[in-house]
Amino acid sequence: MDGEELLKRYAAGERDFPEANLEGVSLAGVNLSQANLRRANLSQSCLKGAILKGVNLREANLSGANLQGSDLCEANLIVSNLSQANLAKANLSNANLRSSRLIGVNLSKANLTEAILSEAILQNANLSQAKLISTSLNRAKLSHALLDGAILEGASLNNSIVIEANLIGANLSHTLLNGANLTKANLNQADLSGAIASGCTMRNTILTDVNLRGARMSWTILHGANLTKANLYRANLCWSNLTEAILIEAILIDANLNQANLREAKLTKAIMPNGSQHQ
Repeated sequence: MDGEELLKRYAAGERDFPEANLEGVSLAGVNLSQANLRRANLSQSCLKGAILKGVNLREANLSGANLQGSDLCEANLIVSNLSQANLAKANLSNANLRSSRLIGVNLSKANLTEAILSEAILQNANLSQAKLISTSLNRAKLSHALLDGAILEGASLNNSIVIEANLIGANLSHTLLNGANLTKANLNQADLSGAIASGCTMRNTILTDVNLRGARMSWTILHGANLTKANLYRANLCWSNLTEAILIEAILIDANLNQANLREAKLTKAIMPNGSQHQ
């Protein structure tokens, strides 16, 4: 089936096109809302600006496809392959991408509000300035991903792998990060206020000038983390490991450090829980 035949059949009212082979077709700007393209091959295709609301692309191959600016609101992309695809500025709000493969995908400035990305593979993905409000990323693999300036407010990243990811200036306020691994990630100037990150691993993570006001981080591994000038006002760090952490000029007023391990931590000019300044 070629693109022309697909559009002709769609215009005639047909919606079922399972396992269609549309590799490399040009369908820029078309409207295929509610179409069933389950297991279809759309690799290297051009769907730039296409309207694909509620489309069924479960298990479809969209690797290398151009979907820039397309509307995939409420689309079913479960177990789909979107590796190396271009989804910059695409609308994926309320879309289901559970267990999808998104290695090296471009999702910069995309809208993924309330989308489901649980167990998705997003290694080396570009999510710079993407909107991920209340998005589910539980157990997602985000190692080396670009998330600088991304809005993840209220998102769930429990047990996710975010090793060496770029989260500079990201909004992670009120996120769930329980059991997440953010080893060597860069969260410089990120907002983690009100985040719940119990049992999180932040070994050698860059948390300079980060906002952790009211964050719940008990049993968190912060060994060697850089928290210079971090705001930890009323943060809960009980039973956390801050061995060799850098807390220079950090604000720890009313923070809970009960049973926290601060061995060899650098606290120069830090404001301690009782309001005094550490020498």
